Amino acid sequence: MERRSFSLRLPKRLPLPLLPAYLSHVSASAAHFERNSRDRLLFTNNTASAWASVPFRHPSTFDTLALEPSLKGEILSDLARFVEGSEMYRRIGRPWKRGYLLYGPPGSGKSSLIAAIANHLKYDVYDLELTKVLDNSELRSLLLQTTNRSVIVIEDIDCSVDLTAFNWRVTLSGLLNFTDGLWSCCGEERIIVFTTNYKEGIDPALLRPGRMDVHVRLGTCGTHALRVIARNYLGEEALEVEHVRRALEVAEGCVSAGGALTPAEVGEVLMRNGGDAGEAMKALIKALQASILGGEGRSSSSSSSSSDGSWDGLPREREGEGKGREKRRSWERRVNCLVRLRSLAKPDSGR
Repeated sequence: MERRSFSLRLPKRLPLPLLPAYLSHVSASAAHFERNSRDRLLFTNNTASAWASVPFRHPSTFDTLALEPSLKGEILSDLARFVEGSEMYRRIGRPWKRGYLLYGPPGSGKSSLIAAIANHLKYDVYDLELTKVLDNSELRSLLLQTTNRSVIVIEDIDCSVDLTAFNWRVTLSGLLNFTDGLWSCCGEERIIVFTTNYKEGIDPALLRPGRMDVHVRLGTCGTHALRVIARNYLGEEALEVEHVRRALEVAEGCVSAGGALTPAEVGEVLMRNGGDAGEAMKALIKALQASILGGEGRSSSSSSSSSDGSWDGLPREREGEGKGREKRRSWERRVNCLVRLRSLAKPDSGR
C-alpha cells in the first residue's frame, strides 16, 4: 500500500531552529519536483480574450542549437542569474522579469532559441498574437491570466501590429505597460521575448534596458554552428569518416571565405541528402560556393549578421574598421576556397 504521509518528531529543544529550515527545504523540493515532472504547455490567445493550450514538446535544446560557444555561454549565464535572482529583484525594487530581443534574418534560429530557453528553464510558453487583441484592456486581461515561470513571446513585433494606426486600439503605451509598466509586475519569474527580422523597424521606446534587457543578434552560420548542424543531421559517426570529415573542413573554409547560409538553409540542404553523408556534404559545399559567388552584396551583408552573434545589441565586429582591407582580401579567400573544392572533387581511387 502506498504511503501518503510521514510523521516528523523532534526533541523539544530542536523544533525552533530546525523546523523552519526543514519546511523550507520540503517546499522547495516539492516545487522542483512539480516543475520537472509536469507536462509544459504552449498557449496562444484566441478571439475570446482567453488562452488555449496544447502540450509543448519542441525538441530544441542548447545542445542542438547552432550558436557559437561564447554567445551560448552568455545566454546561459544570464538565464542562471535571472532564475537565482529573486532576492536581488526584490531588493532593488524591480519586477522579477527579463526582456529578450532576438533579431536576424528568417531561418536564423530565433524560434529555436525560444524553445531552448523554455526547455532549459522548464517554463510554459505564451505565444501572444497581437493582431487578435482588440485593445489595451484585453491585453491586460491576457497578461493577468499568464502564470509565473513562463516565457511570453511576441514574434515579428515589427509586423504584428501598426501601433501608429489611427483606428488601432492596442497602443504603444499599452505595450509599454505590458513590458515595463505597472501591469508588468502582476506575476513573477517571467521571460518576455520579442522577435524581429529588422530591429530598425521597432520603436526605440520598446528597446531600452528594463524592457528589452538583452539584445541577441542571430544570422548566418559560423564554422562552429555549421559543425553542430552537421552533427545533428548526419550523426557523430558519419563525421568521423575521412571523406566526410574532409568535406566538412572544406565547408568550414567556405564559411570563412564568405559563404553565408542560415541554420535553416543548412539544415534543409543536409536533410535532402540525409541518407548519404558524403553527398549531403557535397551539396552543402555547392550551396556555400553559390553563396560566395552570388556577389559582393550578400557576402558583405552576411558578415554583419553572422551567428557569432551580438550581446546587448553591441556587434562584435567594429563597423567601418578594416573594410578596405577586407575587400582586398575577399577574392583571395574565394579563390582559396574554390581550389579546395576542386581538390575535393578529385576521384577517390587514391584514398
